[in-house]
Amino acid sequence: MSDVLHLVDVAALGDLGRFAGRARALDEQGAMRLQASGDVLAAWVGVLPGSGILSEGAVLGLRTFALAEPATCDAVVPLGAVTDRTSRPGRDATFPLPPTRALAAWSAVTPPRSGWEPAGELPADTLAEAARSGLVEVGAAVRERGAAAGFVRDRVWGRDVDGVRAGGAFAAFSLGFLAPGSSVRVLRANRWTRLSCAGGHVLMR
Repeated sequence: MSDVLHLVDVAALGDLGRFAGRARALDEQGAMRLQASGDVLAAWVGVLPGSGILSEGAVLGLRTFALAEPATCDAVVPLGAVTDRTSRPGRDATFPLPPTRALAAWSAVTPPRSGWEPAGELPADTLAEAARSGLVEVGAAVRERGAAAGFVRDRVWGRDVDGVRAGGAFAAFSLGFLAPGSSVRVLRANRWTRLSCAGGHVLMR
């Protein structure tokens, strides 16, 4: 397994850091799964954990990055370790793989790589509005009920938004994937739904 990943440039390294930073804003103690194969790095984060042994209801965020040198790795690391290593980039775009490993239940459930069928498109603005209104509702519930607001959160992010769960809209909005005025492709494979956005992908089980 590779100990160091060489991204194509410093800008790509910065993008990886910003992606980790957005995910960390959602879960300070969260993790990122780094999967490198050949000249592509797939960086996964968990947004909503799902429940049960199959993580039903899980919502994941995915960005891919080009590598300047082929690499092989599959490691789950703390988000904080990623932000630390990308906060002060040097002259090159090397990313030493953090030695610390993290536990993340969602990382055991891998979406399929093939077999995706197109299922329409949605305006990014529609998803952004659903996410913003959901955040307002969840925020009010947390202020009023504290820890007991969990069922409100589940209800809000489980709602249907033009055929997809609102949790997907929340993930795409919070991770910065939605470009105003753009379209989001919807694809399905078995029990999974994927939202392919301008800035990344959201996968829901």
